[in-house]
Amino acid sequence: MSAAPLTVGVLGAGNWGTTLAELSARAGHGVRLWTRNAAQADEIETRRTNTKAIPGLQIHARVRATTSLELAVRGADLVLVVIPTQAMRQVARALGDVLAPEQPVIHATKGLEIGTIRRVSEILREETCARQIGVLSGPNLAAEIAQGRPAGTLIASAFPRVISVGKRAFSSSAFRVFGGDDVLGVELAGALKNVVALAAGMATAMDLGENAKALLITRGSAEIAAIAGAMGGRASTFAGLAGIGDLLVTCASPLSRNHRAGAALARGMTLEQAVASLGQVAEGVHTAKAARVLAARHGVDAPLLDRVHRVLYDGLAPKEALRQLMRLPAGREAAG
Repeated sequence: MSAAPLTVGVLGAGNWGTTLAELSARAGHGVRLWTRNAAQADEIETRRTNTKAIPGLQIHARVRATTSLELAVRGADLVLVVIPTQAMRQVARALGDVLAPEQPVIHATKGLEIGTIRRVSEILREETCARQIGVLSGPNLAAEIAQGRPAGTLIASAFPRVISVGKRAFSSSAFRVFGGDDVLGVELAGALKNVVALAAGMATAMDLGENAKALLITRGSAEIAAIAGAMGGRASTFAGLAGIGDLLVTCASPLSRNHRAGAALARGMTLEQAVASLGQVAEGVHTAKAARVLAARHGVDAPLLDRVHRVLYDGLAPKEALRQLMRLPAGREAAG
């Protein structure tokens, strides 16, 4: 006898939130998809589309859109939070008023809060009564997954129940969900790889070739692992889906928002123009500030992350950033 369908509350109707809501509905579960935008909720309910977030997707009838946070969350077997990092605390405060302590919460947001440098799980813990918290992260381009193309992801949590309910909510023959417990490592890998993806996008637009891009990705991975390792993350995390898997797809694919933003900068756009051209949040633009602070705080030499920050905020030209990186002394190369 199969288990009863879950009720899943998804907070955030952007491309990734909508895609995860769709995955859960296709798996047979009831989904309440929350958005603050009344017009967006009406489009989902009446036309079964979310054109601005994910064009071409016909949304399953089991996905019900709402602008009521309470309706989305009350009684849900799982609450999934997919809100841009810099808006997370505000939404979490409102979530704290309607969430019950026993409800498991998973977030699928890759970023760090500017100013506090808090991870998303820390924000949720500070602003809500939730204690059973997890993070969903991996090489997950929403457009491909919404089309039913095969992919995998990782849910990390200190609580086996969170991983179990998360697997039930999203697993399918086309979407494999793995489990782990290195929440810190997964969150840092997911956030910091967006900064490296900006560099990869610049390299693509400058037509530097695949060797140069491999160099950037590899050295970026080493810098991420060094920062996360200094903070207590596990080296094994960076060899998995949430580490090198996510980094590779974000750096290689033009579907990645951070890759596109980096390419736009290398083509001569200002930061404001590059962000506006996306029409969506590129988390790496904000995370570059946090990466610089973390590297300094933990005594980690991170020249690639530093040069991306300088391109974004100090007016350093991408070509000059590359020249500076290539002039740095090459010491002993050691994986891990």
